[in-house]
Amino acid sequence: MIKKRVFHATVLFSFFFAFNAFAADVAKLGVIDFQKILKVSDSGKEALGKVNKQGKKMEADLTEKKKEIEDLQKRLEREALVMSKEMRDEKGRELRIKVNDFKVLEKQYQSELFALEKKHVLVFKEDVFGIVEQIGKKEGYLMIIEKSSVVYYPNAIDITDTVIEKYNAKTKKN
Repeated sequence: MIKKRVFHATVLFSFFFAFNAFAADVAKLGVIDFQKILKVSDSGKEALGKVNKQGKKMEADLTEKKKEIEDLQKRLEREALVMSKEMRDEKGRELRIKVNDFKVLEKQYQSELFALEKKHVLVFKEDVFGIVEQIGKKEGYLMIIEKSSVVYYPNAIDITDTVIEKYNAKTKKN
């Protein structure tokens, strides 16, 4: 009977210490805010700047094309009464073609801008995740997760600023 109690006590203490050892590993969690890293880090600002610059060029081009269409439409409305039916039909067709070309160009620009953003952000993300992995291994994190997939976390486990500092230091060396 005493041997049985000693055995149970030993098993109980073994589980207790085993769970405490496991719990010590679980306590080292980290969270990063990728959007903040993208907006605050030097390379992130540069990547966003390139995308925004290209976006503004495209927007200016589209604005110019839209103004041409509006001018053509106003001219057509103004001169419609003095034009022959064939001329009105021709100008109307020309207007429809320009509107269609505008829509095609707008979709093309959206696609190009999305691809450009994806390209720059993907390269940036790979670099950031490499640094996060280094931090995780060096500082003994069990897990580091992205903020967007977390409902709640205490600010104490947010390592975003550390990642930004290390990323900026790495990019300045290169």
